[in-house]
Amino acid sequence: MTDTTGQTKPKMPGQIPYIIANEGCERFSFYGMRNILTPFLITSLLLSIPEHLRAAMAKEVFHTFVIGVYFFPLLGGWLSDRFFGKYNTVFWLSLVYCCGHACLAIFENNINGFYFGLFLIALGSGGIKPLVSSFVGDQFDKSNRSLAQKVFDAFYWIINFGSFFASLLMPIFLKKFGASVAFGIPGILMFIATVIFWSGRKKYVHVPISAKNPHSFLNVVRTALFDHKGAGTGIAVIGMIAAVASLTLIPAIGIVASFCLALVLVLGFGGIGAWMQLETARGIHPDEAVDGVRSVLRILVVFALVTPFWSLFDQKASTWVLQADAMTKPEWFQSAQMQALNPALVMILIPFNNLILFPLFKKLGIELTALRRMGLGIAFSGLAWIVVGFMQLAIDGGDAISIVWQILPYALLTFGEVLVSATGLEFAYSQAPLAMKGVIMSFWNLSVTIGNLWVLLSNSSVKSPAVTEQIKQTGISVTAFQMFFFAGFALLAAFLFALYARTYKMQNNYRSA
Repeated sequence: MTDTTGQTKPKMPGQIPYIIANEGCERFSFYGMRNILTPFLITSLLLSIPEHLRAAMAKEVFHTFVIGVYFFPLLGGWLSDRFFGKYNTVFWLSLVYCCGHACLAIFENNINGFYFGLFLIALGSGGIKPLVSSFVGDQFDKSNRSLAQKVFDAFYWIINFGSFFASLLMPIFLKKFGASVAFGIPGILMFIATVIFWSGRKKYVHVPISAKNPHSFLNVVRTALFDHKGAGTGIAVIGMIAAVASLTLIPAIGIVASFCLALVLVLGFGGIGAWMQLETARGIHPDEAVDGVRSVLRILVVFALVTPFWSLFDQKASTWVLQADAMTKPEWFQSAQMQALNPALVMILIPFNNLILFPLFKKLGIELTALRRMGLGIAFSGLAWIVVGFMQLAIDGGDAISIVWQILPYALLTFGEVLVSATGLEFAYSQAPLAMKGVIMSFWNLSVTIGNLWVLLSNSSVKSPAVTEQIKQTGISVTAFQMFFFAGFALLAAFLFALYARTYKMQNNYRSA
């Protein structure tokens, strides 16, 4: 088909509906169990823990689970890129995912069985997370890539469509029918998602697995760091030593947080060291490979600066739910149901932004590039947490605050989410070298793991009597102090993101037609 200028109109791939429908069901299943996890832990599974410690323990379990969900994309991306391809990896890990849901429904009164189910869901959900979004990108080439951002927006819209109904209904099912039903229904939806994905197997574009490459990202980094030892090598070694030392924190912050902290130290110091010595790899590796590594390292800086956003965003399912418990509301309304507001707003904001807001800015001569959107999104999340911080001050002062007031921070946070997350999906795919799509999308998801790591570290620090005493001297509660701390954390990150974005050179790494 051609338009009036004689140019061929880009065609939407016919297999996209299978992936979109799969994602809608899968996201219902994930958010259906995730959004009732904190209330279930507090009211049922953790009853053996003293009441004054129960909320903190529930937050720790929740954020440890989220860390797992966003850590396992590294495994999924590696398995996909090196062994099985995206389709096979998604299909088999989806079956693991289904088994995890079954464990939650069966072991509602067995803490070990329930935690094993959380592990299987983290493995299955996390393993497929980078692959489904990059699988969407694989269905496009340079002839129709102009449609890709629209599909990524639709992809994100359907995620929130599933999340909306899950957030609205699952707290009711948990209260009226119990945990087996409330956790069983998401399991059924995950099985349906798997069947839908399998049904489109003959229609998909299957990008071949990359052959073992002597000039891969890791091989180039290894050459840069260790074949020509210098200051960069020393920095990388310091990172490894610090990573090993961080494992001694296991008794204080737990094995998951300690391991993730060690990973952050290795990636951070190793990345800086590799950047410093990357030019020494030229001659041993072709210029294209060295330039590709330089490009990836630039992307990872962007991802690192996004991690504070995830620290704030994921606490809406823990800290904000606990705040809602202390607010006035109708007797029939469950605090966890407020989370339905987030996906409902996303479904409104995505078309509003694309059809009204962004075109308006364009007419005014203001181009909201991907990086500008993401930086603004981080800043809006900080504003949301300033609002909840002041609400917490009122609650601590004994004022009766209606849960309706939480609408404002939800609106600010959700606007930030649309700017960061929906934009970030397409940004991560488009910037990744062709041979590293799965791995780069895994690093994008790893930014969520690191964001939740900051939450665990913050919660662990306030358990210290010395820190608690210092906070008391400010005259506000520990909860309110943490809220303002995270707000400042995000606003500082937004400022640094804006500075870095000015020097970032955008890439166009879609496959040829």
